[in-house]
Amino acid sequence: MASNPMLHKVSGVVEGHRFEKPTKKIYDGPDVSFFLASVAYRDIVTFMLQLNRSVLPRKIRDGETTTISTWQLNSGQIVYSDAVSKLRSLLQNLLKLIDDAPPDTGPRRFGNVSFRKWYKLIEDHLSELLDETLPDRLKLAQEELGAYLLGSFGSSQRLDYGTGHELSFLAFLACLWKLDYFPSDEPGVQERGIVLGVFEQYLVLIRKLIKLYNLEPAGSHGVWGLDDNSLLPYIFGSAQLCPPIEETDETPTEGSLPNAPEASAVAKQNLVAKEKDTNMYFSAVAFIYDVKKGPFWEHSPMLFDISGIKDGWGKINKGMIKMYNAEVLSKFPVVQHFPFGSLFKWEKDPEAKAPPPTTHTSSQPLRNPADTHAPSTVRPGPLMGVTAAPWAGKPSATPAGLVNGVTQAPWVSRGPAAPPPRGGFAAARRQPLPSLNEARPRPGQPPSTEQK
Repeated sequence: MASNPMLHKVSGVVEGHRFEKPTKKIYDGPDVSFFLASVAYRDIVTFMLQLNRSVLPRKIRDGETTTISTWQLNSGQIVYSDAVSKLRSLLQNLLKLIDDAPPDTGPRRFGNVSFRKWYKLIEDHLSELLDETLPDRLKLAQEELGAYLLGSFGSSQRLDYGTGHELSFLAFLACLWKLDYFPSDEPGVQERGIVLGVFEQYLVLIRKLIKLYNLEPAGSHGVWGLDDNSLLPYIFGSAQLCPPIEETDETPTEGSLPNAPEASAVAKQNLVAKEKDTNMYFSAVAFIYDVKKGPFWEHSPMLFDISGIKDGWGKINKGMIKMYNAEVLSKFPVVQHFPFGSLFKWEKDPEAKAPPPTTHTSSQPLRNPADTHAPSTVRPGPLMGVTAAPWAGKPSATPAGLVNGVTQAPWVSRGPAAPPPRGGFAAARRQPLPSLNEARPRPGQPPSTEQK
């Protein structure tokens, strides 16, 4: 099987194609199971793996000489196409609109209501912004594309942002890829521009919104989550530090780029500051240091767990991809808001296998069969364990200073809490998930690159 999954483009069929306004389809747990066996799921996973592979370091052979090319943030080696440059301009214009919606100075408990003003500005100018970004041949696609773009900035009602909104931006980019918005080039060139030139700039915008408007985490696991808001930068950032490959090689599942920083460096703020301008993983961790105080192992125990992995960034990258499947694509609270149209179709993938039953699906909500749009109710099921990195080793003892996963009041502890051993912070873990061959992701299974 091919080692590089590719999301097929649909150039030549835009004219006469019937675009649709994306609509909600996921109302309960069985709908999540259908999604995991759908064409839309297949396409999302394929595109994510395609972007992931593009930023893996490469071996360049010239006769008997072999050099290694790496793809870093803010690198002069990354050439931005006109399409990528227009998307960067779009994001820059969105950033400038923040000046027209300064944060409200009144008392508040959750979120800043001025985020709604900024969001309304985007809604009002969306058609104009897309006109400046898209070619005329995609004029009819604006409503469908705009739904994913608008859904990627957070909720103006709940004043929150999370991985579901991040997924919406990934879908926006995937739609553009399907519509042949990005020029054809040698493998990896456009994808690297998308990851390092567009997606990272999107994260810059999102982090600005989160800090300025005090957006709440959407669907966060709290201290037991990987990150309050994002997961994709950890996938792409770990890929940047994987062992170098040739184009025909499989995606590595262990090892690291020579001279790559150790995974343990994320627990040291000075080392994070050193790497954040070149690597997406460290850039995401730097944002955590910017918005959270206290010991890293205490406010980010899962990332601390992962920092103890000894098998290298390839192992971390593989685990992050599995986590994306389990914690984003398979979770009702996240994907219930994802809409489906003509580009991400709500139809079964004929090659998909039925997703295996897991503790995720057994505790998903159910709706009243007498009312197809009734509010969901939670199906009784086994209690979910706290989120743990399944590849991070055996769980370690709960550190001093934490009581049942909650930080103990400082006056209760007799002294400063010592950090726990890396490689297993959580007191419980989820059951292992089956792996998925990267060359042809199968819905209902986590997108891994090897069987082990």
